Formats: sequence, structure tokens, C-alpha cells
Amino acid sequence: MVWNRIRDAISGPPTLEGPSQLPTYFPVEPAGCEKHAEKLFACLANEATVKARDMEKMGYGKSYYEDVEKERVAKLQQQPKKDDTTAAKIEDKADIDKSKLPSPNDNPLDECRLAIAYYKRCCDRELKKKKNWILTEPYRVQEEYRYKSKSG
Repeated sequence: MVWNRIRDAISGPPTLEGPSQLPTYFPVEPAGCEKHAEKLFACLANEATVKARDMEKMGYGKSYYEDVEKERVAKLQQQPKKDDTTAAKIEDKADIDKSKLPSPNDNPLDECRLAIAYYKRCCDRELKKKKNWILTEPYRVQEEYRYKSKSG
């Protein structure tokens, strides 16, 4: 525990390679990573959510699932075009800081990039320990607890 903190202090803050994305084991909270997990969850609940909602309001919202994205694009194409879109309304106003507005290629997770890096570094180290192994094990749901299909 102490050695890890010394090593972290010497190595400096962690960095993420590539685009900001959550690790595959998210949202586990292993013992020893509570502080980093709380910071990440708070950031996702506040800053990242606000940015994602702003992007949706501007019409830039994207889905990670292909079928949902196809439905959204089809729905947008079916709607008649309006002359006054949200982006056009904002461009007309001079008192709005345009650098804070979202763009189509923004990633809402960029707001939490440092928190994701700390969470990833801590979890990569702590999930290898015996006390946290159970968090990475897949589990099987028994048949009586599964959702019933509506056939009949």
C-alpha cells in the first residue's frame, strides 16, 4: 500500500492513450480504489453528463449502439427542415462564448480524462490482488431469476 503510493508520487499523474473511454471492468470499485472511483463517478454524474446533454441539445448526440444511431439518423431525415435551428440561433447571438459550445466531434468523457486515468491505474493494480478477484469473475444468473420471454 505504501509502496504503491510512493511509486505513484514518483511516476507522476497517469495519462490515457487514445480517445477517452471507460475501461471494460467499469463500474467495479475494488478495495483500495474507493477514492478514485468516487471522483470518477462524481465527474461522470456532473461534468460529463452536462456536456453530453449540451451535445444532444445541439443535435450532436451519438450512440454507441449502431441500431440506435441508425434509428436516430432516420428520424432526423424524416423530419422537415426548419429555418431556425438551435445552432443558427446561437451563432446570431454575440454575447455567447462560442469556444464553450460543443462541436460534433467532442467526447463527453474528455471532461473526466484525468479521473479515468487514475481510476484505470488503480484498478489495474488492485484487481490483481486476491481480495478483489471476485469483482472480475463472470457470474451466471440462474434460470428462475431470468426474464421470461413473452411467447405463447
